[in-house]
Amino acid sequence: MKKRTIWITSAAAAAALALGGTAIAYATTDGFEADDRGGSAQETETAEQLTGADLEKATDAALAEAGGGEVTEAEREDDGDAAYEVDVRLDSGKSVEVSLDENFDAVSVQDDDADDADEANETDGD
Repeated sequence: MKKRTIWITSAAAAAALALGGTAIAYATTDGFEADDRGGSAQETETAEQLTGADLEKATDAALAEAGGGEVTEAEREDDGDAAYEVDVRLDSGKSVEVSLDENFDAVSVQDDDADDADEANETDGD
């Protein structure tokens, strides 16, 4: 009877350790979630959402460059030539991405719909 109790206690302790380790790993890695590029959200996120005065300046500059529309996303970038990227949905329904420098001057305007189509084709082929 003593051996049986030792085995049950040992199995319960091992299970508790395994679950505890899993819980710690889950808590420290954003819940094991991965974005559509295959990495964790923490690894691939390079942009910071704009707020306040920066958001207002970026919105005004992007809409002026795009010729109107509605801003759907605005973020600070830490890679490439642009300091800010603003996604604009034009009145025609087309989406463009306006890249701005640190002074909120337009660097480029790209057709965002083409990028979305490329990403969809990449994931469909997998």
